[in-house]
Amino acid sequence: MAFGLILASAATGMALRRVLPGHHLEGDSKEVIRLATALIATMSALVLALLFSSTRTSFEHNSASLSRMTADIVELDQLLEEYGPEAKSLRKTLRSEIQPMIDSIWRDDAEAHGVKPIQKPRGEVILAMLRELTPKTPAQASIQARALQVGTDLAQTHLALFAQPSDAISSTFMAVLVMWLMFIFGVFSMSSSPNPTLTIILFVCILSASAAIYLVMELGLPFGGLMQLSSDSLRNALK
Repeated sequence: MAFGLILASAATGMALRRVLPGHHLEGDSKEVIRLATALIATMSALVLALLFSSTRTSFEHNSASLSRMTADIVELDQLLEEYGPEAKSLRKTLRSEIQPMIDSIWRDDAEAHGVKPIQKPRGEVILAMLRELTPKTPAQASIQARALQVGTDLAQTHLALFAQPSDAISSTFMAVLVMWLMFIFGVFSMSSSPNPTLTIILFVCILSASAAIYLVMELGLPFGGLMQLSSDSLRNALK
């Protein structure tokens, strides 16, 4: 959509070039237009850089949280195995809860496969069963304490990922940014007579600007879209 709007503004600028009087684009008018365009271009570059930095940081944070969640699941399973046969049913429950966890985070993928995602995280199920364990030896008591700590951390991480907004990018920011880019490329195409070289360069620049917007929006969707984080690490954690 951004590509189409900016391309349309460039075509409009080329059309205006033919109908505007020559003195409107020369002399002092040309200098004012150049300065105004430079101002809008600077603001656009600043906003785009801030959006990219913000979404990239958020994307990396979610990736780190996912790695931490996977490590907690593996460690919890190892602790339960060390605890003994009394924790066998809890280990089975832990395995059965992984897929619902995945579906609650990657909601779009779950719906695409006909699975209705759960409406609230289920980490409390594991914690409740951990609390019900009755240690018989000091070693089991120590393992239970550590397992409760890991289980609590796992539940908190899951809750944070579950509460991730479906779209972290402000639509107002994107709308204003696209309007600025429309103005910039409209002025660019209006400032010179159309020719094949100018047309190709403007097309490539518009495509690049639109791709930058697309990249920012994809980074704002860590659990959806083409650049989403993979759930394979969770699926294969206990294999």
